[in-house]
Amino acid sequence: MNNANDFPLAIGENVFIRTVTLYYTGKIKNISERFVTLSNAAWIADTGRFADFLKKGIANEVEPYVDDVHIPIGSMIDVTLFQHELLVVQK
Repeated sequence: MNNANDFPLAIGENVFIRTVTLYYTGKIKNISERFVTLSNAAWIADTGRFADFLKKGIANEVEPYVDDVHIPIGSMIDVTLFQHELLVVQK
């Protein structure tokens, strides 16, 4: 079982998460053994060129969440810092 203390990023950091089916941005609000909770989260339906998205923080299609989103840690492929303002406007 995953230990929340092993999660590589900290509460308060903006992140980009890829899961087996979807991509998300948001600010880490909580980390438990099974879930990462993001506030100001968005589903990124289309990043465009991936490296450009990570460098510039601009996506082709963004669908913001109204409330926090809880992402199962077991569904994550990777997670990285998102060093831009969070994408909170639908595009």
